[in-house]
Amino acid sequence: MSFHMNLMFILTAFTFVLLLLLCLYVHNRRLDRTTRKAFPPAGEYVEAEHIRLHFTSKGTGRPIVFLHGGILSSRDFSNVVSEAASRGFRAIAFDRPGYGYSERPKTEWATPRVQARLLKEALRKLDAKQPILVGHSWSASLVLAYMLDYPGELAGAVLVAPGAYGGKAYPAGAIDLFLGRLLRVPFLGSLAAHTVLPPLARKLTSTMLQSTFSPDKVPDGYQKIANALWSRPSQLRANREDILAFAQTIPAMEQHYSRIQTPTVIVCGEKDPFRPDLHAYRLHREISHSRLIVLPDTGHMIPALRPAAVVDAVELLIREMEDSLHVK
Repeated sequence: MSFHMNLMFILTAFTFVLLLLLCLYVHNRRLDRTTRKAFPPAGEYVEAEHIRLHFTSKGTGRPIVFLHGGILSSRDFSNVVSEAASRGFRAIAFDRPGYGYSERPKTEWATPRVQARLLKEALRKLDAKQPILVGHSWSASLVLAYMLDYPGELAGAVLVAPGAYGGKAYPAGAIDLFLGRLLRVPFLGSLAAHTVLPPLARKLTSTMLQSTFSPDKVPDGYQKIANALWSRPSQLRANREDILAFAQTIPAMEQHYSRIQTPTVIVCGEKDPFRPDLHAYRLHREISHSRLIVLPDTGHMIPALRPAAVVDAVELLIREMEDSLHVK
């Protein structure tokens, strides 16, 4: 009798979990479709190594390429793109692989160096020669990889609130790294991304936004967009994989920063919670010719909050490049 009761309990529990996962899967798929209708792709596509990358572009002139950080998308550079175009630049903002409406490689882990390689091919197809790359947060690692691997193909780089160092400098904790590994497990990772992780992400979004935007307030409407875009399975998976990729690949890259010769400007917020002393300031010391700009009373989300400051940094970089040519 006891055996049959235990078996019935196990079967009931298993059926309940299965139904719960099924309901979550259907619910998340419905939200994903709703998100695409509410916030459709705003730009165009370019293919790099059979991967479709979504980007927005505005203006003409010298190409300035904007790359978003962490869980974000090209939307975070919308105001920067408009500002740059108004100042006479060809402004291009990409959704990095797996974010926004860009595809992500399925057979190769998209490390900073892999993403740099994809970007190089995309820029070649867009005829964006000698661009200035602007990387925010995680994307600073992509720009640093680009400078190390393809130094002669860049005019310059602007690193905004950069994440550049691993180990104790990188804020990802054990749970972040565990989720990154989990999502790479066949079937189990996909199951988690399509069921339990999206509602968890939506629940944590508000706290995350308050932290990263502080001391400023979260802009009106931003949380609605974040709740919709950030919790999609594809974007969650890309973000968790990128966190793991950063932790595992940056320690080898950071040993070579001192040999970077590309003109570089580094911008950080005075009140960034992600320790600019361990990233921006240290990187400024290692790239000895770089310029460091510290924005007072500013946190981490500089592109969304200080778009003019980002373009000011680009113009400073160009002036210094031109002054250097005159000196020579």
